[in-house]
Amino acid sequence: MSLFITGTDTGVGKTFTAATLLRLARATGLRCAGMKPICCGDRADAELLLAASSDGLTIDEVNPVWLKTPAAPFAASLIEGVEADVPQLLTRFADLQKRYDFVVVEGVGGWLVPIRQKYFVSDLAAEMKLPVLIVAQNRLGCLNHTLLTIRGVTSRGLPCVGVALNEFQASADYASTTNMEVLRKLTEVPILPGLAAEMSEFPPEWEQLLRL
Repeated sequence: MSLFITGTDTGVGKTFTAATLLRLARATGLRCAGMKPICCGDRADAELLLAASSDGLTIDEVNPVWLKTPAAPFAASLIEGVEADVPQLLTRFADLQKRYDFVVVEGVGGWLVPIRQKYFVSDLAAEMKLPVLIVAQNRLGCLNHTLLTIRGVTSRGLPCVGVALNEFQASADYASTTNMEVLRKLTEVPILPGLAAEMSEFPPEWEQLLRL
């Protein structure tokens, strides 16, 4: 049982969603592991996933490729003169699948962020053969970004199991108050309310993810 998390953009709450999902899954008795295959800049995302995971993991297992430049992986690779080792990422992922009940893989940025020349986050998810959860921020522009990402996921033949619509705005506007309803009318993909830090169990809408 594993899941790939991608975003409609950077900074939409992928890591928060992944870490909360791991914490809630652990509370059901599952042994869980988070994986951030590639970090660019610091390793804060990977450290949060490590803290949310079950025992027995190291930071290098959670994050096998760490590029120090805060840019897209391909850009960081060009600057640093290295290239992301995709076979290594797939091997590390396969090892986690053998050792843990539930593995949550968090992509870097959005669905078409380049990892290598002509190799994107979408290619990594496809090679891992994982169902995909999309994380979006509930704001103006969300409809376009979300529908484009759903189309991108399904065009690769991968199941899109849901869209987590995160609420980060201090005050509501017309877009944020209507986005969920509109998306539910425009796609058959489940549109899920974002998870909250204070939750102690899965909301009913999210329980399907434990049956993947």
